[in-house]
Amino acid sequence: MQDPTSAVLPGEPVIHVTLRRSARARRYSLRISQLDGRVTLTLPVGAPQREGLAFLRDREDWIRAHLQTQPDPHLVRPGGTVPFEGRLLPLIEAPVRSPRLGDGGLLVPRAGDRIAARVVGFLKHAARDRLAAASDRHAASLGRPYGRLTLRDTRSRWGSCSAQGDLMYSWRLIMAPAAVLDYVAAHEVAHLEQMNHSPAFWAVVSRLYPDHARQRAWLRANGAGLHRINFRD
Repeated sequence: MQDPTSAVLPGEPVIHVTLRRSARARRYSLRISQLDGRVTLTLPVGAPQREGLAFLRDREDWIRAHLQTQPDPHLVRPGGTVPFEGRLLPLIEAPVRSPRLGDGGLLVPRAGDRIAARVVGFLKHAARDRLAAASDRHAASLGRPYGRLTLRDTRSRWGSCSAQGDLMYSWRLIMAPAAVLDYVAAHEVAHLEQMNHSPAFWAVVSRLYPDHARQRAWLRANGAGLHRINFRD
């Protein structure tokens, strides 16, 4: 599979489209993510890109109609808000060089550019701290060390544990309540003992985090909303 490129459908609003090629594709296909409204056009490997773009333009009305049915994205802008550990923090312009917690919200630089990117940096730093602490605690309780800990912006899963014991988490967990983040860490650490989702695995999760059913329910009900937080400057 080749690296994706992008295209733009001009208009109001402008629609950004990801173009990807797949060896398994036999025809052009469009997908609109229910999480964040991202539009993806998949092309067969040998198909001319100009034909793919013509296919895209022919279906512009269909794309716009589907996008109108989706919830409006939550834009991260000064004067707006951003979720942090389960609560909405106002974004307050202040004489600071980088975002930091302050009285009444998250302080962000005044009249600065790339505010959304700076807020992402703040969230990722906090997520790594919280997830490392939770993983350390649960791994110590289990008596099994883990390998590396990495953060990604995944859509299909909130975390994973590799056969080598490396842990991966979505940094967007920092926007969920702290108990939800803690549960996901317990879930992935439990895979160090059980690399499956058998009753034996859930028994390990229950030992590490007895209240896991409530946190799983929160993610099912609210997880898609975390993906709709738009950090595009």
